[in-house]
Amino acid sequence: MAKTIDEGFKAFLEKLQPLKSEHDKVKTHKISVHKNLIKNFECSSFFETGSFGAKTGVRHYADTDYFAVLPVSKLNCKSDYALRKVKESIQLTFTKTAGIKVRVPAVMIPFGQFTSERMEITPCYFAGFVEPKNKKYPKYMIPNSDREWMVSCPTAHNDYVNKHNKRLKKGKLKNLIQLVKAWKYYNNVPISSFYLELRITKFAESKEFIEFDKDLYRVLKYLLDITLASIRDPMGVSGLIPSSSTNIERAKALSILKKAVSRAAQALEAQRLGNIDNAFGEWKMLFNGKFPSRRI
Repeated sequence: MAKTIDEGFKAFLEKLQPLKSEHDKVKTHKISVHKNLIKNFECSSFFETGSFGAKTGVRHYADTDYFAVLPVSKLNCKSDYALRKVKESIQLTFTKTAGIKVRVPAVMIPFGQFTSERMEITPCYFAGFVEPKNKKYPKYMIPNSDREWMVSCPTAHNDYVNKHNKRLKKGKLKNLIQLVKAWKYYNNVPISSFYLELRITKFAESKEFIEFDKDLYRVLKYLLDITLASIRDPMGVSGLIPSSSTNIERAKALSILKKAVSRAAQALEAQRLGNIDNAFGEWKMLFNGKFPSRRI
């Protein structure tokens, strides 16, 4: 419950923060998974990546991602082979865990009912270093949807988001990313979370401050105006990054996005006219009923 729109967004963002308890539940299995990967694949490094550690995740939807660095000799020229072998090996360790499956570029292990209780393991191999912006970062080759391998450099991309999050007061960039991700999850919008992180950070590059209601509308409209076009990696590492896996998914996302832009515009107009109850109602519908109700 909240009295003003600002209070509503503040309360909503508090609800969006991932729970440490969910993350800890997954981490209890880390040692067992790592031992399996060492024994069967000579895994040299097993480290966490993804939105939970980057603090851009959404409660119940922020899964725990790990890169499993394997020697090339244990892989295959086709990445789907590596994914299949890792899945089969993990299944033998967690025989009572149902639903283990390949979800490119990772093997997904559900340790609970929520997405946040899910571990995703991305098999990869070290591929040297890159130096965008005159800083050295390790790069890895990870599976792609064409059974091949693509470049990934999580530390470089984290630095890009962190740089602009720090520049903007009170870290509001990551909060804005969380709001757009919440809209994505609550409405089942088929847009890549990685794409959203980069696009929203690109949107914020020229901004001096962020107002959640106005900038949520602006960033949604920005995404619609560019028709969710692929983004060229701002760090110059991964090439073009698509918004969705297929054109059909992109078309579906654009349809939902168009309605969201209209809804956000109506919320801002209601607020401008002093109809705060109506504004709360529009934001609530945009987030599929999850936005706080108004307290008078």
